[in-house]
Amino acid sequence: MIYRTGQRIRPYQIRAKTFGHRRRGLDPDEVYAYLHQVADELDRVLREESIAHTEAERIRQGLRQWQTRHARCHLNEPERRPAPPRSPNRGPW
Repeated sequence: MIYRTGQRIRPYQIRAKTFGHRRRGLDPDEVYAYLHQVADELDRVLREESIAHTEAERIRQGLRQWQTRHARCHLNEPERRPAPPRSPNRGPW
């Protein structure tokens, strides 16, 4: 079985699959039409997966670049100390 070996089933494998003929079996034309439909759908899903993977990698790289720039800016800034708390009664009166 292909799935148990860890290999993915590919669209061309679905399209190339053949079945034996039986006396009261299914209509071969319907079976092959369905297999082609499944193969086309699998092909579409694999393309979408590839596009999503590429987009995710692009976003990861952008995030790494942003983090690097942000770390450099943070290192160049002088240390900021919080302002001492002001008393609510301190005023001009």
